[in-house]
Amino acid sequence: MKIFDLTQPVYSSCPGWPTYKETTVTHETVVGVEGYTSEIIRMNTHTATHLDAPFHFFPDMKTIDQIPLDKFIGKAVIVNLTGVSGCHAIGVKDLLPYEDLITEGKIVLLCTGWYKKRGFSKEYYNDWPYLSGEGAKWLLDKGVKGVGIDGMSMGGWYEGTGRPCHEILLSNEVWLLEELTFPDEVLEYKEVELHAVPLKLLGCGGSPCRAYAIVE
Repeated sequence: MKIFDLTQPVYSSCPGWPTYKETTVTHETVVGVEGYTSEIIRMNTHTATHLDAPFHFFPDMKTIDQIPLDKFIGKAVIVNLTGVSGCHAIGVKDLLPYEDLITEGKIVLLCTGWYKKRGFSKEYYNDWPYLSGEGAKWLLDKGVKGVGIDGMSMGGWYEGTGRPCHEILLSNEVWLLEELTFPDEVLEYKEVELHAVPLKLLGCGGSPCRAYAIVE
């Protein structure tokens, strides 16, 4: 069995959504003074590798703690789109080569290669490839239960590109997993078992998670 970590790290001043306050990680106690070490983390719940629940866009729908844990575990198809250009709208044409693998109840992971660009450049902060409304509708019709991507968001940064995929998928209780990373070796596989379980944050629209892939 092989386990691949698909999670971007959280640390002080790590990359985050451009309009959010900066993430901070500080020590509240240290072993050399109080006899033990502990930390305080201040971060938006949608920072680094994280999940979006329907409540993120729809105030009358499920929060992250209301989604059963089994929904975040399952067979996942890796759609390798490494090399697509910035601001590319991922549509049906990009997904069709994986049509036979993307079946009801599956999770789809969109690898654009953007995880390698994580940092503070305009390219990473604004120009990541994103799932188009058309692509989201196609995945919804296929019956997927979750969709992940390695960009800052499933939707794009620029006006008119951010909301369609969120609205289509979240309104139908398809969760979203954003800012993934893909170790080179995991890209040798078309299917993996994904575990991406959130913290039990009551009443929240999202949560950081530790996402990993298992291959037998």
